[in-house]
Amino acid sequence: MGERIQTALEERAGGRVARITLGNPAKLNALDAAAILELTEAMGKLAGDARLRAVVLTGEGDKAFSGGIDVHELGSATQATARAAITRLHRCITAVRECPVPVIARVNGYCIGGALELAAACDLRVAADHARFGMPEVRLGIPSVIEAALLPRLMGAGRARWLLLTGELIDAAEALRWGLVERVVAVQGLDAEVDHALDAILAGGAEAIRVQKRLNRAYEELPFAEAVAASIDAFEQAYATGEPGRMVGDYLRRTRK
Repeated sequence: MGERIQTALEERAGGRVARITLGNPAKLNALDAAAILELTEAMGKLAGDARLRAVVLTGEGDKAFSGGIDVHELGSATQATARAAITRLHRCITAVRECPVPVIARVNGYCIGGALELAAACDLRVAADHARFGMPEVRLGIPSVIEAALLPRLMGAGRARWLLLTGELIDAAEALRWGLVERVVAVQGLDAEVDHALDAILAGGAEAIRVQKRLNRAYEELPFAEAVAASIDAFEQAYATGEPGRMVGDYLRRTRK
């Protein structure tokens, strides 16, 4: 990959894990156009890896996950270029959201604007206790758009509006109380907590986890009856893979001891 995005593959006992790092810590790992395109490309390649079990997305260093879209690019945008720029970020975040395996956001500092939308598109968010979260676009004369639409689903409409209308930052403890993140730990324990989440995911059936991720999206987007119908189909189809028979059999053998 290029200078902005680093991808490393790790073979663990339960399968392959990809770790993607947003680079450029001198600018709080800002998402400039090059980084956005590189991340989109990286996620596209990983989506085709049948052996992949999970992805960890983080920022380089210990100051920031990412400060969001590069403020210099925001300042130089015009009406003629703005749509293309925000559509580029939307496609990138969509690639993260549509990854067929769970994506964990390892939030190691500031997570602001477009970066918070990126984290919201992940399946799980684990944050260091010094992390800060916010959507300050309105303070730059810009509305928060695209995957900001995910925030009310995570934290409720009122809390999302607070972030979107005030532009204020909240700390990790508040983000946990609001439901924006799933875990907050001291920075020294951040990697251990991410590894705990990975181990838990890898303990599940590889096919079941992929199906569950698709169903989670259906639960968010489909009317209730359609989501239930989709889940019944998925339950039936799971037995065609042979995974339930094998894993239930393993469980029964362990519990007989």
